[in-house]
Amino acid sequence: MNLSEFDYQLSKSQIAQHPKPERIDSRLLLAKARSSQFYDMKFYELSSLLCPGDLLVLNNTRVLPARLFATKPTGGKVEIMLERILNSSEALVQLRANRPIRPHQKLLVDENVLIVKRNQQPFFAVQTIHGQSITTLFEQSGSMPLPHYVDRSTEEQDNERYQTVYARYPGAVAAPTAGLHFDQRLLDEITNMGVGLTSITLHIGAGTFKPIHCENILNHQMHKEWLEVSEETCKMITDTRQSGSKVIAVGTTVVRALESAALSGELKAYTGDTELFIKPGFQFRVVDSLITNFHLPRSTLLVLVSAFAGRDFVLSAYHHAINQGYRFYSYGDAMFLERQP
Repeated sequence: MNLSEFDYQLSKSQIAQHPKPERIDSRLLLAKARSSQFYDMKFYELSSLLCPGDLLVLNNTRVLPARLFATKPTGGKVEIMLERILNSSEALVQLRANRPIRPHQKLLVDENVLIVKRNQQPFFAVQTIHGQSITTLFEQSGSMPLPHYVDRSTEEQDNERYQTVYARYPGAVAAPTAGLHFDQRLLDEITNMGVGLTSITLHIGAGTFKPIHCENILNHQMHKEWLEVSEETCKMITDTRQSGSKVIAVGTTVVRALESAALSGELKAYTGDTELFIKPGFQFRVVDSLITNFHLPRSTLLVLVSAFAGRDFVLSAYHHAINQGYRFYSYGDAMFLERQP
């Protein structure tokens, strides 16, 4: 499988730079793989695509203000970008500075001190002192980490809008963007019609934006992400599938979490890391339909949705969206994808 097979051309003018005034006002492309048909909708019409008994699975991770600015004791400036939390006092980060950073280097963040513990290329492990919470440090001193394709500075509204309304557990450095389209009223409408809701937690790392550099995608090394799938969620999914209803993932992170938990052939509760790279030929065991935003060309996420609904069909859907003026990426519009037969 060549990387060039997962490519498309997009005008910069279609990359969303701000969210819609209302979350549910985004557009929704219904892409029916079985009939190869496309329907242009609004996200607030989502409930018309669901049936009583279906189960919607959300990612309840909460985005941390993952960018810190520090100084060395000598006065040199250092930018810190969180990759992932390792434990209560330690994190894996990217460091940017004019001069190389070495182990045991002290970094000053406001009144706090971080110690560079070790180099884990391309990242560094850093640790707080005196048992201070690393999560609290980012929450108090960090800024919201908008993706590189949002070509502007962080604004006050991003603190709310680059976060799902159901975000609960802090640890992500990027939002599960398919969930950004839901407001509480739409969630209530969905549950009132008899659709179930459950959640997994997958803390999205900066590696989600890591491009594929090798032409043969089989040689790509996938980044690790921490996830938790509970026994309760597994039971709800099993009951849904046994009843003949559909399991609908809200976002590729939910697909990655659920399919990681089912790699043994049976869905089981799981807590830990995953390095699962979902690509064409993957056997899906859990998810029937997927709500997702549009993804970067030549990315692992575009490869994932191509595995889910078929590469040719997905690229046709992207071309339809481009021709119809959809907005792309984190603050952009969404699609509802059926799994290919």
